[in-house]
Amino acid sequence: MKNLDSSVNPEELLKKVKNLRERVFNNGNELFKKWEAKINKEDFLSSAQNLSYYLALRAIDITDIQDELSLLGLSSLGRLESRTLETIDAVICSLENILSDKIDLDCYPSRNNFWTGREKLEKNSETLFGAFPDNRKNMILVTMHNDLSYNDIEDFMKRGMNLSRINCAKENPKIWDSIITNIRKAEKKLNKSCKILADIAGPKVRIKWIMSSLEKNRVKQGHKIFISNTDDAVFDSNYEVQIGCTLPEVLSKVKKGDELLIDDGSIEGKVTEIKENGIVVSVNKVVKDKGVKIKTFKGINFPNSNLELDILTNKDKQDLDYVVENVDIACISFINTSEDIDYTISEIKKRLKDNKENHPVIAKIETPEAINNLPEIIVAGAGNTNFGIMIARGDLAVELGYLRFAEIQQEILWICEAADIPVIWATQVLESMAKTGIPSRAEVTDAAEGGAKSECVMLNKGPYIADVITFLDELLENMKENNYKKSAKLRALNIAKKYFNKN
Repeated sequence: MKNLDSSVNPEELLKKVKNLRERVFNNGNELFKKWEAKINKEDFLSSAQNLSYYLALRAIDITDIQDELSLLGLSSLGRLESRTLETIDAVICSLENILSDKIDLDCYPSRNNFWTGREKLEKNSETLFGAFPDNRKNMILVTMHNDLSYNDIEDFMKRGMNLSRINCAKENPKIWDSIITNIRKAEKKLNKSCKILADIAGPKVRIKWIMSSLEKNRVKQGHKIFISNTDDAVFDSNYEVQIGCTLPEVLSKVKKGDELLIDDGSIEGKVTEIKENGIVVSVNKVVKDKGVKIKTFKGINFPNSNLELDILTNKDKQDLDYVVENVDIACISFINTSEDIDYTISEIKKRLKDNKENHPVIAKIETPEAINNLPEIIVAGAGNTNFGIMIARGDLAVELGYLRFAEIQQEILWICEAADIPVIWATQVLESMAKTGIPSRAEVTDAAEGGAKSECVMLNKGPYIADVITFLDELLENMKENNYKKSAKLRALNIAKKYFNKN
């Protein structure tokens, strides 16, 4: 053994890492066996195996091992998502060489094995989204709407748009036809691919109609809102605002005392009464002192309520008829379980024609239940079709609470990378720039972070959206050589611990 002047005992550290490796290997294989029969795509098997090892590792707090490895100048294991066992094996090899008088280079994992995960992620991304542009390793997804002309869409593609999004919660097939025609025309003219993603609305509760005695419908703290379960309500002066919702059946599942959020948390309230024809909500907080203007189509969230809604509404199924035949990717909202994915894929398969084996699917992650079930969701999706994840940060932040949101979105990125699954970083990216032409410092950092850690960044609409596309294209190009994913302290994750409670 070489003489070492260090506060770390390499021999003891080697024992710890070898024990860690054995535990990860055994527990990971046990988990993988439970998944294996559900996986029909052979090329996902190795990804699922790595995911199982990664979860086995993340069920353990190894921050002490990380600190000791860092003192020896070795990998602290903070970048092992796509190569879990390979990274541990490389560390073991280095520790053995430290303790030996003879260097053995043959014990290290091969270069091909070490980078397989990253290469599979890139391949999966290109299969799902199309080829990456020459200047960056991210795609730019832009939301379409009925006011866009052909010239607008061609301009967006020239500026850097790689993917387009149709929101099925809005507009109709006639408008979608027009958008798709213009995109396909621009693709041919520019000789550039622009796949189309259709966002299936799912069981999202939204404001359908409004009756109000308030000036400009501005809701303030202390106001009462009545949410009706019928469309034929008569205005009642006991409430400042009355609204109808798109899924009135959910009101029967809400209880007195439940929290309610409107417009991504801009209005916070609590259910104070349950009536035969609806519920009464007392407004506890609004984000602006002058009040928040309540508008139709804005979302209503019940973060503490167990609503148990079907993943696809009747309208969603009608939209799927159109999407499977006309659109490249189906993006499904409010996926909460692997059963949701199984059901969605089965509905899509009913609609497949011309011997197509599958239709690409993206699962939107926007609830605590989805976070808790993320590994099974990935296995069900990627094990059976071309698959990706969207971090739908609007509803996710509202459902989780803002304190946990930043932490959880990182965990989603880590787990998806471990499974070689491409991720879309979505909601309010460069939003103020899209509205005013000037970005805030915080949202520039957010866009750069999203670009460094995801495979696709989504933009919504706004009068300055063309300038935003140009800005984001240049920002992601500048960041390309500075960042790839992340390094992290490997504390235990609750998502992972649930699989290995016995340990």
